[in-house]
Amino acid sequence: MPSRLPVMPRAPKAPKAPAGARRILPLMLVAAALGVAVAGCAPVNSVENADVPKWRATAMPTTAPGAVLQDSGKILNRDPIVREAARVPAGKYMITAVCEGTGKAFFAVSLDGKPVAEAGAACNGRQETTRITLPAAGRVQVSGSSVDAPLLYAYQMAPAQ
Repeated sequence: MPSRLPVMPRAPKAPKAPAGARRILPLMLVAAALGVAVAGCAPVNSVENADVPKWRATAMPTTAPGAVLQDSGKILNRDPIVREAARVPAGKYMITAVCEGTGKAFFAVSLDGKPVAEAGAACNGRQETTRITLPAAGRVQVSGSSVDAPLLYAYQMAPAQ
């Protein structure tokens, strides 16, 4: 016949936390909750909320002499943004472009509807330049786009020095 133990075995008790830790833990939890709440209310610095003229003033502070075409703005989706200038003389030009966000912005240049060149800028806030040649005078279009939207962009096309 099995014997009955007079006392039921128990697991050993965990040691108690020091009294100071028991007082600090609730304060830490309240501070963490407050930090999460404040972070949720803070404005997010995003492309959608960006002040384009203010950003351009720092990203591309000067306009090149004789610039024939320039633009800045936001690319919020993959749709191209097209700007044009009529009667641009033939010659050598520099396109200076900059973008901020992720990925890369692309700028396709056409003369009277025919592709001439492509320029691009990695979205790291640094200006990049591309030399192009317009073989004849005519209407120039620059189409800015990106598959990495949203992003901020700025470019200018000016005679090469």
